[in-house]
Amino acid sequence: MAHQVTSKDIPTKGEHLEKSKVAKLQFLAGIIGGGGLILSIIYLWFFGGVENPETPEHESSKAHGSYAFSWLFAVFFVLTIALGGCFWTFLHNLSNSGWGTSVRRMMENLGFVFPFLFIFCIPFLFPQVQQYLWEWMTSYNAAVDAHPEMSDKEALFHSSNTHDHLLAAKVFYLHPGFWLARFFTYFIGLGFFIWLVRKFSIAQDTDNNPGTKNLFAARKHSSWSMIVFGVTLTFLALDLVMALDFSWFSTMFGVYIFAGSALNSMAVLILTGIFLQRAGYLKNVVTQEHYHIMGKLCFAFTVFWAYVSFSQFFLIWYANITEETRYFLLRNTENWNLVSLSLVFMHFALPFLALLRSDVKKNQKFMIGLCCYILFMHAVDVYHMIIPERGPSVGLVVDHAPKLWLGGSWVGDIIALVIAVSGFLFFYLRNLTSAALYPHRDPRILESANLHN
Repeated sequence: MAHQVTSKDIPTKGEHLEKSKVAKLQFLAGIIGGGGLILSIIYLWFFGGVENPETPEHESSKAHGSYAFSWLFAVFFVLTIALGGCFWTFLHNLSNSGWGTSVRRMMENLGFVFPFLFIFCIPFLFPQVQQYLWEWMTSYNAAVDAHPEMSDKEALFHSSNTHDHLLAAKVFYLHPGFWLARFFTYFIGLGFFIWLVRKFSIAQDTDNNPGTKNLFAARKHSSWSMIVFGVTLTFLALDLVMALDFSWFSTMFGVYIFAGSALNSMAVLILTGIFLQRAGYLKNVVTQEHYHIMGKLCFAFTVFWAYVSFSQFFLIWYANITEETRYFLLRNTENWNLVSLSLVFMHFALPFLALLRSDVKKNQKFMIGLCCYILFMHAVDVYHMIIPERGPSVGLVVDHAPKLWLGGSWVGDIIALVIAVSGFLFFYLRNLTSAALYPHRDPRILESANLHN
């Protein structure tokens, strides 16, 4: 029979991750992430801009444009995981969850990585990057410059490029100034609320009356924080990914991104809990029962991700609208269909079957492997969203058709991913060492420590 955890088993000042235990890893992650960010900014700023990327003499510019897509893929991948941490934090507080008290601080630390990722999004503000990623900005500026006497909508309608006429119908939203304002608002808004909720949680550790003021304040502010989270995730996905092709639209895309974010952030939380326990922490407050519940949440969002992704595909296929079907037509050309099929079997079917049994969710060795696999497939999923758009934007043209697979571009993809993940890891470790690993003075900590389900 399991030992009954009492208040005597909870340290008075909680458990703190010693900085010395992660100092080398954090330093290495900081060097790779910070150094890689600086070099990437220099590369994208000084070598990204060309007058006419289609001309043969500017063939080298295709590499710079290709790396812009690599950077978007890598940064958006880590953004989704941090956004998932925000979701689990707000949900825990809103639901007044008892079981999750032991792992709540990990959720908060993961979510609090989000505002710091802004520095990795700085290259998206460069015109040299925007000209490749969001070509609608180039079309907008060209049309407005050609017809300064007209409004932006009229200028786009009078453009010789008929594709700009569709942009004119969306110019209220797809306006460079409005896009820029939204871009800053996402990080300021959600960054403030995840900081505020985490601040109340940390204040509870030293509050003379830990059961009331800060606990209820965190729950109160999580209500509208969840709304801010939903708006931020949806429109950040639209502005960074869907706008790669402004003619395409899907009403389910935000939910699709949310499903992947929730699933993969939970995988990160499971890995964090296991590694902390193996380092000698959380022994009395996190048990197999917690991993069982978190494993069930992974299972639930594996199914939810599959449901949303199939629904999006089915509705677009059934409606057969040209502007919508282009997304899947592009991803079924030049062997991209193999990636599409791999998501069906490897992102859904395999994790679904692996997580059916309850005992495997409590097996730490198994869950380490499975969670790493889930994160890998999430990277493939994000790659599938973004990289096929690279070919039409910066690729070589053969027989009047763009090449979708660019030789050697995968090197930049890996480099960008290593840099972004290293930066993410640096801030995550910083958050983990900045406060107690769990809210040891929360009135529900014993309920959570003695969890049975």
